[in-house]
Amino acid sequence: MSSQQSTQTMKPATAAKKLGVYLPATPAAFQEGVVSRAELNELQADPPEWLRELRANGPHPRPVVAAKLGVSIAGLARGGVTEALTTEQIEALKQERPEWLEKERATQAEVRKKAARIKARNAERAEDQGH
Repeated sequence: MSSQQSTQTMKPATAAKKLGVYLPATPAAFQEGVVSRAELNELQADPPEWLRELRANGPHPRPVVAAKLGVSIAGLARGGVTEALTTEQIEALKQERPEWLEKERATQAEVRKKAARIKARNAERAEDQGH
């Protein structure tokens, strides 16, 4: 099975998602080709200059933008952010602290707290069942 895995290929969009980069900002050769699992591993282990540059400065895909701002992807949309943003644009938003961003960060913090409470409760129940 491992020989079959090494020859698996993926679409550029899938590879870009796994690399955490915005596909339209990648080189044409990357967008137009297919990426093997081995090539993906190589890109992750030893990123070329274009990949290092994209990861550092963007434009970043929405999941990365959301993570950098500490909000959900839906929160980005509610805030009117529907496109990829550069690191500079993300930093500007962090400095400006618009009302929508503060609200979405608070919402995200509550979601994380609730998830932690549920996880702790479930762990406690599992422990009780084990005894």
